[in-house]
Amino acid sequence: MPVQTSYPGVYIEELPSGARTIVGVATSVTAFVGRALRGDATAPTHCHSFADFERECGGLWAQSELGYAVAQFFLAGGSHAIVCRVATGATTSTSSIAGSSGGNFVLRAASPGGWGESLRVTVRHGTAGTLDETPDAFTFHLELVELDAASQVVRREEFFAVSVDENAPRWVGRVLEQQSKLARLDAASAERPVEVALQVFTAASDGGVGSVGDYQAAILQLEHVDTLNLLCVPPPSRTSDVALAIWTEAESLCRRRRAVLLVDPPAAWSDAQNAAALAGGLVALRSDNVAFYWPNVVSSDPLQEGRPRPFAPCGVVAGTIARIDANRGVWKSPAGLEATLAGVVRLAATVTDADAGLLNERGVNALRSIPPAGAVIWGARTARGADLLASQWKYLAVRRLALLVEESLWRGTQWAVFEPNDAPLWTELRKAIGAFMQQLFRQGAFQGAKASDAWFVRCDASTTTQADVDRGVVNVIVGFAPLKPAEFVVLHFQQIAGH
Repeated sequence: MPVQTSYPGVYIEELPSGARTIVGVATSVTAFVGRALRGDATAPTHCHSFADFERECGGLWAQSELGYAVAQFFLAGGSHAIVCRVATGATTSTSSIAGSSGGNFVLRAASPGGWGESLRVTVRHGTAGTLDETPDAFTFHLELVELDAASQVVRREEFFAVSVDENAPRWVGRVLEQQSKLARLDAASAERPVEVALQVFTAASDGGVGSVGDYQAAILQLEHVDTLNLLCVPPPSRTSDVALAIWTEAESLCRRRRAVLLVDPPAAWSDAQNAAALAGGLVALRSDNVAFYWPNVVSSDPLQEGRPRPFAPCGVVAGTIARIDANRGVWKSPAGLEATLAGVVRLAATVTDADAGLLNERGVNALRSIPPAGAVIWGARTARGADLLASQWKYLAVRRLALLVEESLWRGTQWAVFEPNDAPLWTELRKAIGAFMQQLFRQGAFQGAKASDAWFVRCDASTTTQADVDRGVVNVIVGFAPLKPAEFVVLHFQQIAGH
């Protein structure tokens, strides 16, 4: 607002700079879909450490490969996992307490699964005139505990002065929904429950391996998360593969969300020749947003006295990608001697130079043992990386850099919607996007010795015609010269004549 002058003197007016800052989005937020011991099966759960996963989803479970993949992700360098739980056939524990006048007060475990059998509930009524008093006949104190196999308390929740009156500020249903990790209100009588001590919850089931439909529904939960970069769908069990219909749903989601799907090798990929041949048959997964890896990795199993066994590689690969993103940037190919697979004892198959060459030309990324580095990722291609396809998105780093630029610019230019579509807007867009691209160039994301060789932004009358303006459209063309990996390092030797 202009300064209103009323007396002789000096006036100060703060003017907006007009600069718009575009911030790069995260690049290694990884989603995992599969069975877990516990947790919300209707919405994604965010975990920033394996301890988070243990608290929210129950930790390692011998009947599911999900927990192992998440553990390997964090061990390898990952920092943000999103877990979508599949709970096909799982039932929920409940505890029914008699009401003071004959009704029933029913609690249910916060999520389906046999874990709810370890819950105990205590109800107390306060004594009038004490600090622990309850003010009316609707109010009571509720305590929930979770016990381990040795009947030791692993989690305790106490809720004082909760009420069965839905109009009360501390209605028990709302308090449990907002504050409890253990239980929810299933039904409430018109009066408070009678006093009980450590009442048990009923038996419940962990369910089956998981249906295709439930996996697909869990994948679709990721439509609503803020950021998604990588997607892993570990095998449902040690002896089963992920169904093609599940992979197809996952690939479709990744295209919509600008993410990359990491595909684990099916059991039929028994050797390099089979892997190369059968990968070519997965036409539905030959996408810019998919990456194949082979073979499985062998790591220790804490639930089997630390004995090594094979695991799907998606978790440790995703963690390695996240580590390289943090250390070097998304434009660095997640492969090579730097891409060591933390926690891997050995690989499930030996990959020779000939095997690696065959896999590479078919768009399958090999995992190899390279002494003294150990097990490393030795391939950096997307599923469109087969030489025969000649795709511009042949390399994973190039594709992921493009996704970073697309997502960052999509988010960072929302302010332009409904602005007057003319030269001032075009100038602001060029400035904002140009500053972002220049920042990436300085970080080493593009080819070229100077900015003009590395990137360009066009937004003017040549990209947005009067017809576009009449339709409310502004066109911005952004180009960049990506860095591509040195897959084949050729050393030429020459002997100097006469020496």
